[in-house]
Amino acid sequence: MKIPVFVSCPSTLNDRQENSRRIILEEIDRLGLEERRLGASDYPTELPLREVLVVAKRCSGGIILGFEQFFFETGILKRGTTKESKVSTPFILPTSWNHLEAGIIFGLQLPLLVFREDGIDGGIFDPGVTDAFIHKMPSPSMADSEKRGLTAVFLKWQSKVREHYYR
Repeated sequence: MKIPVFVSCPSTLNDRQENSRRIILEEIDRLGLEERRLGASDYPTELPLREVLVVAKRCSGGIILGFEQFFFETGILKRGTTKESKVSTPFILPTSWNHLEAGIIFGLQLPLLVFREDGIDGGIFDPGVTDAFIHKMPSPSMADSEKRGLTAVFLKWQSKVREHYYR
């Protein structure tokens, strides 16, 4: 039987993002772990946020995949406040579900692994917010040394997942 781990990932990805997701899922499978994700392995019968909690409680670890979901050319930061400022360079945001699901996983004290695309920051993707290191999203064009590094990250994380599962 595979050990369940919660994966926070948007359901709609472009080809590049899908390739990165596939790399991560292959690592999960290779380690004898099972992806659990709303809209993929599990389908909500109640309110989606409640269902995230129900699924996460049955998991022994969590992975957050911070993929670009929103692209903005310009914008206004903190509009209507004394700290309002115009943003004149393009910026990107992940799905807000990444932050909600990460909070649940963190609150359940599950081992957490966080990946983000370049340009994604804020909330769970800010260094120092949790004890989890924020990793660069893997890509098929990774150098061999990066692949070995990714494998090492997963091995360390999965040992914590197994410790949680077997206690």
